[in-house]
Amino acid sequence: MPRVFDAISPRDIQLWGKHTVKLRHNLAEREDLFSDESLANLVETIDLKRIDITTMDDDPAIWGHVDRAGQPGAKVLDAVRGGRVWINLMAIEKADPRFADLLAQMYDELETIMPDFKTFKRKLGLLISSPTARVYYHFDVPGQGLWQIRGRKRIWIYPPTEPFLQPTRIENVVRSLTTEELDYQPWFDDYAEVHDLGPGDMLHWSLNGPHRVSNLDGFSVSLTTEHWTSQIRRSYAMHYGNGILRNKAHWAPRSNSLDGPAFWTKAALTAAWRKTGMEKKNTYKRVLSYKVDPDAPLGVVPLAEKDRTTVLL
Repeated sequence: MPRVFDAISPRDIQLWGKHTVKLRHNLAEREDLFSDESLANLVETIDLKRIDITTMDDDPAIWGHVDRAGQPGAKVLDAVRGGRVWINLMAIEKADPRFADLLAQMYDELETIMPDFKTFKRKLGLLISSPTARVYYHFDVPGQGLWQIRGRKRIWIYPPTEPFLQPTRIENVVRSLTTEELDYQPWFDDYAEVHDLGPGDMLHWSLNGPHRVSNLDGFSVSLTTEHWTSQIRRSYAMHYGNGILRNKAHWAPRSNSLDGPAFWTKAALTAAWRKTGMEKKNTYKRVLSYKVDPDAPLGVVPLAEKDRTTVLL
C-alpha cells in the first residue's frame, strides 16, 4: 500500500500536539475508497447508529437530522451535491476493513516518525457534504485530525482557553452531561487561525481547540481521525475530577495540572466515581425531522410530526 503522508518536516514533528500542523497526504488518489460508488455503498449499508445526516440553515439554531428514507446511496449523494446536507459516517473502520487498514497505516506512519507519540482508541469518520454545508462552533475531547479528499473547506480554530472555551464545558462533556456544541460570538474570529483545505491537505490542532467549518466549493469528502494518548487520558481525568469537585463538592478547582498530588487525587476520584456508576449520564437521541429528497432545493424536506422517528444513541 502506498504511503499516506508526504514528507513530514522536523518542524512539524516539534509542533505536533502543541500547535496547528498542516501536512500533505495522498488519499485523494485512492479512488477505490472515495469514488462515488464506494461512498454510495457505505451510505446505504452502514448501521443506522453510525450515520448522521443533517441539514442546516444560516442560523445555528436551525440544525436538523435527516432520515435517508430508503433512498439509494447514489440518490443521497445527489441530494448532497444539490442541497445543503452534511453526512457523518462514524467509526467506518468497523464498517469496512479497508478503512481499518487505512486507519492503522495513518497512525503507524505518524508513530514511526514520532516515537514519543503513542496512541490508542483510534477512530475514523467519513464526512460527505454539500458545497454550502457547515459545521457550527464546537470542540472535541480526543486528539483529532481533518483530512480533505475532495472539494475545499475553510476551518476556523480558536484558542482552547476562556472566553472561547470554559472549563465547565469541558467538564460537562467528559462526564457525558452535555454535547460538544459551544456558544459562539462573531468577534471570536478576531482570534482564530483560519486554514483553507483542498484535496491532499491534513490539519491537526491542539487538544480541545474549538473550531467551526464551512465548505468553500464543490462536493466535499473528508476524513476525521480521533485518538487518545496517555497525556490526553490524563487531561480527561483531570477535567472529570474537576467536574465532580465543582458540582458535587461545590468546590472550585484551581489547578489543571496533569501531574503531582492534586492530579493523582482527581484521577483516583474519577476512577472511583466511574466505577460506582454514580454519574447519571444524559441519554442522547437523534430526532429525524427531515427526509432526503434529491429534487428539493436543500436536498431534504421536513417530515410531518407523525412521521418523525427517534434514534437513541
